Amino acid sequence: METQKIGIIGTGGRGEHARRAHQPENGWIVAMGADTGEEARRKFQEAFPDAAVTGDYRELLNNPEISVVFIMTPDFLHEEMAVAALEAGKAVYLEKPLAITLEGCDRILETAMRTGSKLFVGHNMRYFPVVLKMKEIIDSGLIGDVQCGWCRHFINYGGDAYFRDWHSERKNTNGLLLQKGAHDIDVMHWLMGSRTRRVVGMGMLSVYDRCSRRSPDEPEAANWSDDRYPPLEQGGFSPVIDVEDHNMVLMQLENGAQAVYAQCHYAPDAERNYTFIGTRGRVENIGDSDDCEVHVWTRRGPRSTPDIVYHLKPASGSHGGSDPLIIDNFLAFVRHGAPTNASPLAARDAVAAGVLGHQSMRNGNMPQEVPPLAPELEAYFRNGQVK
Repeated sequence: METQKIGIIGTGGRGEHARRAHQPENGWIVAMGADTGEEARRKFQEAFPDAAVTGDYRELLNNPEISVVFIMTPDFLHEEMAVAALEAGKAVYLEKPLAITLEGCDRILETAMRTGSKLFVGHNMRYFPVVLKMKEIIDSGLIGDVQCGWCRHFINYGGDAYFRDWHSERKNTNGLLLQKGAHDIDVMHWLMGSRTRRVVGMGMLSVYDRCSRRSPDEPEAANWSDDRYPPLEQGGFSPVIDVEDHNMVLMQLENGAQAVYAQCHYAPDAERNYTFIGTRGRVENIGDSDDCEVHVWTRRGPRSTPDIVYHLKPASGSHGGSDPLIIDNFLAFVRHGAPTNASPLAARDAVAAGVLGHQSMRNGNMPQEVPPLAPELEAYFRNGQVK
């Protein structure tokens, strides 16, 4: 078995998740890391003392021994780095979102097709056990043909995660329908068997614009804390905040079904709840990781008790057990061309709904049509990245 060497661009944060790819016994070795942060480089070197480390990602891409690259950097760097890595002939794992503009998404997809370099996008919720269970139920026909669906997402850590650092500016994220919402929009597309073609958005910056800010020369808060609530009584938020802190979108899907997505970043509790209703019943999740349940209703009646309850046990690994699964799927895709749960086309679809949802809410809530992808790109990725 040939050993392949892996490079990680962005070794802190989600970059630590990429360390799972270091599997010498299976022929995968993390051999190089790149990060602009001195502390991130130090921690990477401690974890991989035999690996090279650099502050310039181009140096990593120029290393001919590196054949596989994880790009785990902030959203606004995805397009630049992914294009460079694909041009360098590397197989690429790109953390979601694919890019922060539709033009950026299409540029990445075009580069992947032109170069033949393999592209994989890290939509890890497609590997969540609770999502897989709901998909199994829907695909079985138990609730009939799904006609509508919605997701409500309360993010209790939103103030710490998105309004104290680079996430708080549109120039870095476009908006939180991408950085956070791309997960949920993608799940809704996948389980409903289609993708958004028209979107209407509403949202606003309603709380964090009134919070006390830190000055530009003050360091960012280094940790999250449940004590930081309610937000209007806290301080230390980003000097510049121009992303919405709650977002709502209506989505018309290609197959005729319709969906609603709503997220809020100043809720006191954390909850991600999907509901899908078909011609023969309804399915809903209660919890999305650890001990959670999937409820199904297939009989009519004035009751809240479901007809079927599926109990899911905690899975090993972070993010509900999805992180180890998605890493293994990516490595199998690189080595054997194995089919994947997540596709670059689906990643583009999620970004499209998010980008145009924000465009709608920032322009009088006017409906926005998703522009189609070039037919040759659509065909290439539907064929498993085989010309």
